[in-house]
Amino acid sequence: MGRCQAEAQGRLISTGRAGLTPEDRHPDLRALIRTVPDFPKPGIQFRDITTLIAHGPGLAATIEALAGAVPAGIAAVAGIEARGFIFGTALATRLGLGFVPLRKAGKLPVPTIAEDYALEYGEARIELDPTLIDDGEHVLLVDDLIATGGTALAGVALLRRAGAVCDHAAFVIDLPDLGGADRLREAGVSAHSLIAFDGD
Repeated sequence: MGRCQAEAQGRLISTGRAGLTPEDRHPDLRALIRTVPDFPKPGIQFRDITTLIAHGPGLAATIEALAGAVPAGIAAVAGIEARGFIFGTALATRLGLGFVPLRKAGKLPVPTIAEDYALEYGEARIELDPTLIDDGEHVLLVDDLIATGGTALAGVALLRRAGAVCDHAAFVIDLPDLGGADRLREAGVSAHSLIAFDGD
């Protein structure tokens, strides 16, 4: 176990996970997120959640914090491949709800609907089996991080095309300077995150 993990685990255990307030809990989670400089290119500070999900108490606290922010009436959780599957499936299990995967192109063996979105150098596509969504079903979109918001907006559009009501999204990390959460709000989606890294 790395030093930052050991220190954070000590804080989690000494406080007692069940008794943590959101204000107390989030700094502990921040300490478990590794920052990798100059990845994937110079000048980028990459926020790596690998160290968080490898830490049992930290991962459990993350899911509890996400669960505490889920509004009433949510009937399913949708996650974006790939890291959104980690938090989305765990959250759905915690809430006793089904999980709807938003897959990369070509991964589903059944007829799908698709949404394209822009990347820095090209385009990407996510796909959904629309039979997983009941018309009018309230679905929460989950991913690990919100940056510019392109992937999340594509996920919202895809869910809405399938008949879902998608007006809430949850993320572990927000990079507010990149404006993704604001773009979601402009699209009528309330964006909740546990941790914000300003200036990156």
